[in-house]
Amino acid sequence: MSGKDRIIVALDVESGDCAVELVQQLKGHVGVFKAGLELVTAEGTQILKRLRDAGAERIFYDGKLHDIPNTVAGAMRSVTRLGAWCVTVHATGGYAQLAAAVKAACETADNEHLSRPKILAVTVLTSIGAEALANEMKVGLSVSEYVAELAKMAQKAGCDGVIASPHEIEVVRQAVNDPNFLIITPGVRPAGADKGDQARVMTPSEAIQRGANYLVIGRPILAAADPVAAANTIAEEISQALA
Repeated sequence: MSGKDRIIVALDVESGDCAVELVQQLKGHVGVFKAGLELVTAEGTQILKRLRDAGAERIFYDGKLHDIPNTVAGAMRSVTRLGAWCVTVHATGGYAQLAAAVKAACETADNEHLSRPKILAVTVLTSIGAEALANEMKVGLSVSEYVAELAKMAQKAGCDGVIASPHEIEVVRQAVNDPNFLIITPGVRPAGADKGDQARVMTPSEAIQRGANYLVIGRPILAAADPVAAANTIAEEISQALA
């Protein structure tokens, strides 16, 4: 994949019209468009079709499903019919939830002759640091240890990969002995960019060099005076890191 193919643009905007405009502007300059809670709550899941019609070839539905296994399985059947390239499920829902999501997606895709979305397990949100994990969530492991355990569970459940901060990329690679296991990395900020509410961040080149497959990038592109130029600059940085 080229540098641009590894960029997932987070369409964290309030309206479908804005999202469609960004797709029309950025298609050909990035690889994937992510529709998350803000956009889908505002517009409904029909926004995925609008994005596809606008030119988004691959859509990442960041649904962050998290419920009992039966409910997540039902949701996953519907997600499979939406035609998303991938979808997220919270790893903290447990092994049974992840396995139910994988089984429902596989069965629906097979029975209805559809492409199965890649299922990615969310490990620890990039806004959560070591102090919050220990003091608020009462997890006795370090962030890296916890992410490693969640990644191993996700692989065992049949997930295609995980969402993990750039600081845990190498830990996941060590924990999961499978080169095809995807690591999609949020919390990526070009050098000098505002970290916002992210606690564990890294530059695009650093994340790629550590073994990330894709980088989720929102504000550094969306808030730029020229989003296309910003995307191209990041794509070039990724290409240089790959080289």
